[in-house]
Amino acid sequence: MKFGTCNEYFEGWTIEAVFEYCAEIGFDGVEIAPYTLAESVDEIGTARRDRIRRAAAGAGVEIIGLHWLLISPKGLYMNHPDDELRNKTRDYFRSLVRFCGDLGGSVMIFGSPQQRNVQEGWDYKETWKRTRSVFEDCLALAEDHGVYLCIEPLSKDQTNIVTTAAEARKLVAEIDHPNFQAMVDVRSGSTEEIPVSRLLEETIDQLYHVHLNDANGRGPGFGDTDF
Repeated sequence: MKFGTCNEYFEGWTIEAVFEYCAEIGFDGVEIAPYTLAESVDEIGTARRDRIRRAAAGAGVEIIGLHWLLISPKGLYMNHPDDELRNKTRDYFRSLVRFCGDLGGSVMIFGSPQQRNVQEGWDYKETWKRTRSVFEDCLALAEDHGVYLCIEPLSKDQTNIVTTAAEARKLVAEIDHPNFQAMVDVRSGSTEEIPVSRLLEETIDQLYHVHLNDANGRGPGFGDTDF
């Protein structure tokens, strides 16, 4: 098992300093929130991508991949019925796939609750289909770059689509592509009716990644979750 942490709570730090510090305190890798580096990853050129990758290697940590994918640029929406907006989001998602691959990352965690919610008046089944279609349009590119897209089931207080590990498994089964998998987040998983340990067991065949935050949203050991 390898342990990683995320970079977004190192506010004001350079990514190079984050790598050095995380290596120093014993982490194996760092998961990057793209918005902490630029408004859009399209603004980050090849030379800067190479420097980030070399900095991680020099510090002795892996770049695990990306999360908090659609916070910026503003206005993205994964499953919006407006074709132009949804296609714009799909195209940016493809940019993220390329960025992740260029950094040497292997996983992209799709949470982004505010960019996937089923809005009032939308048909749930049609929204589900639109969600599927955007992921499907990105998977050939993901495979080319060695990147795995992981759907993150989030608690019902955050979103209203894919709120359980069972729904994540359903989406994985429907898409049926090796580069589309599920992950389990302990905080959100703690809101389900069955224990997180069972969620992990039931999802094991589709499970690519795990977030080990406490049920209270803080780190392991900073709450009552029995890790």
